[in-house]
Amino acid sequence: MKTNVGPSLPISEETHATKYRSRGETFRDAMNRVSNALKDDQPHYRSLREILIDMRFMPAGRVQSAMGATKAVTPYNCFVSGTIEDSFTTGEGSIMRRATEAAETMRQGGGIGYDFSTLRPRGDVIKKLQSHSSGPVSFMQIFDATCRCVASSGHRRGAQMGVMRIDHPDIVEFITAKHNQKDLTGFNMSVAVTDDFMDALRNDRPFALKFNGQTYREVDPADLWDTLMRSTWDWAEPGVLFIDTINRMNNLWYCERIAATNPCGEQPLPPYGACLLGSFNLVKYLGKNEMGQWSFDRGQLREDIKPVVRAMDNVVDRADYPLPEQGREARAKRRMGLGVSGVANAFEAMGLSYGSPEYCAKQDQILEIVRDEAYRASVDLAREKGIFALFDRDLYGQGKFIQTLPSDLQADIQKYGIRNSHLTSIAPTGTISLCADNISSGIEPVFAHSFNRTVIEAAGPRTETIEDYGARVLGVKGKTTAEVTIEEHLNVLISAAKHVDSAVSKTCNVSGDVPWDDFKSLYVKAYEGGAKGCTTFRVDGKRAGILVAKDEAKDEPAKDEGGACTYDPTTGIRSCE
Repeated sequence: MKTNVGPSLPISEETHATKYRSRGETFRDAMNRVSNALKDDQPHYRSLREILIDMRFMPAGRVQSAMGATKAVTPYNCFVSGTIEDSFTTGEGSIMRRATEAAETMRQGGGIGYDFSTLRPRGDVIKKLQSHSSGPVSFMQIFDATCRCVASSGHRRGAQMGVMRIDHPDIVEFITAKHNQKDLTGFNMSVAVTDDFMDALRNDRPFALKFNGQTYREVDPADLWDTLMRSTWDWAEPGVLFIDTINRMNNLWYCERIAATNPCGEQPLPPYGACLLGSFNLVKYLGKNEMGQWSFDRGQLREDIKPVVRAMDNVVDRADYPLPEQGREARAKRRMGLGVSGVANAFEAMGLSYGSPEYCAKQDQILEIVRDEAYRASVDLAREKGIFALFDRDLYGQGKFIQTLPSDLQADIQKYGIRNSHLTSIAPTGTISLCADNISSGIEPVFAHSFNRTVIEAAGPRTETIEDYGARVLGVKGKTTAEVTIEEHLNVLISAAKHVDSAVSKTCNVSGDVPWDDFKSLYVKAYEGGAKGCTTFRVDGKRAGILVAKDEAKDEPAKDEGGACTYDPTTGIRSCE
């Protein structure tokens, strides 16, 4: 297969050089560095190096930046905090202790997620102080300020996810906490929706808000659901996590409980869990067949997965971790999250319409390859290097996701064990997709076929037009987000979710005139379809749009300060990398 040497677009080269390379490095130098840092031997080095230089696989930004470099940063993009105990300063799990840990994590380049459901509601009596609690939303301000301080000291802006269970007494305050676009700007927000709530909503029965086993009041679930939906309709937040689905489908159901995710939601993680991410660039597996049509090289993808799994597994042992607890957690379970990007570009080049049955069937086919070959590679590594520490042969095999694997693969896991507890995840891949010459991000549709970028030079500002990879290289202008229907977004999300052992990060962009009932039903259908979460963005909502298409671009596009991830208002790139 022909090997290219890095990005060809100036913006892609500039972004990669700025974010992921050491001073003076070329793209080839950086990929040599990463390959050398992650190799087992010279044959492994050569195969991995070819894959990375050709950009067939793109490790997440932190892996590219950290591995083999001299600077003290972590190759893990993100983490979940240790459990926050209901204490301000007393104890190892106190609010201030967790804020200190968050500062160290963000200082070394990691984003972080938190479950704030463990904190007592506003107005609760604090007996020792003879006072009342100000509630979890108020304490979130401490973590928000920590995030800003880390950024102001010259480090990359930290990404954060705040989660609260839907049965917490302060849930309405949490849902509406960001409506002024000034507070908690360092956070993405998600509500952990339970099966019990969805059952109460379906059967129109009262729903209890409770803390520490005590019921504070009962509410109409339809009213609470409307409050949550109205917030996402207007403000694109909070997102929704189907927390019981997450735990029910967790490979490690027998030894951990998950209450939060990383900042973009593709990695539900236990306390101190870490996300190790990377994506296969599907446009690199396209080639012209004898009919002159684009076809997909499934054999090459299968061949590439084994050296990639080996390399990513090596990150676990060779990484620096901001906190010792994070290192212990990672080494005990050896999680990774391999995903895909450039999906819309690749499939639409093959004549498939985004979200159609044929498109989703092709997505099923490719994601099954990634899943099955990653698991096979991990079984091979277990035979060579050993199983992950918390592997239980009987209980792991009873996992509901494991039981979706081919029977021969389940038998191999039972016989030989497995090296990594989790292997797949689909991230938003905003920045690394831009670095790969502006391919479509993750499993999202193309936002626009081109966008404008303002470049500041000595002679003054200059505007350049950046084209989508599909239009520029493959000669195909696929559907844009403005043209994709709710049903098509949902089809793609549910199709992907069943092949992924962690989770899928996807935003369902909907038109401004979508009917209210259709909007609300999207979330119910996502839950019924087995998705672990759902996020929407409505074009006419109150929160400023993140992306700026060429025809809609303003001279001074407004920055979106409403989320913890990095947004470039000129290029329109969303990323938590």
